[in-house]
Amino acid sequence: MTSLPKTRPPRRLGLLIDLDICVGRHACEGWNSAGPAGPLNDVDPYGRDPRGVWLCRVHTFEAGEGASGRTVHFPKICRRCENAQCVTVCPTGASFKRAEDGIVLVDADRCIGSKLRARACPYGAREVDEVEGVMKKRTLCVDRVDDPRLPNSERAPMCVRACPARVRHFGDFADPDSPVALLAALGYRPARLYLPPRTRGDGETAPLAPAPGALEDWLDGFHRP
Repeated sequence: MTSLPKTRPPRRLGLLIDLDICVGRHACEGWNSAGPAGPLNDVDPYGRDPRGVWLCRVHTFEAGEGASGRTVHFPKICRRCENAQCVTVCPTGASFKRAEDGIVLVDADRCIGSKLRARACPYGAREVDEVEGVMKKRTLCVDRVDDPRLPNSERAPMCVRACPARVRHFGDFADPDSPVALLAALGYRPARLYLPPRTRGDGETAPLAPAPGALEDWLDGFHRP
């Protein structure tokens, strides 16, 4: 089995997603494993049995009732858990957590396609690629994030850059001056990587659907498969 880093990473790179302004454009779904860029499955995308790795699914829900109700679009992605069970159950060490920034990745050369990691993830963010026979997950575009040849403004995941509504924000949660840390401090009670939808019209800002203290359970309910 694979061990997690013994100390907390000095950097905590990740995404913050503002559900209040997500319009369900699905641009973030366009970065799959082996398929073309766009909302297509990897295998038989135009046939009767489309299937394959789909590492970001945008689910749509109706939240609230009557005049206070609204449509909420919820992108389901890897939550980059601090205690990542998908890492600790990996029998070959293919799944690992980077000690420097907490990003969870998969070494395809060491992966044997075990489905233990998919079963261990409570958020349905791990899938087996039947084309390559290995486990897949979102990489946070580390090829871009780690590329010193790119200017800092472009060293961000492509889902962030592709979002037309600027719903996604990328940064270091351990840095109080980073965009994600500043947004998380605005008083919207973020649940992990999500800012909840908020009410409008009375001058106050509050979560739309859940009662106080229940926000994280509400979002987790959306996120579980």
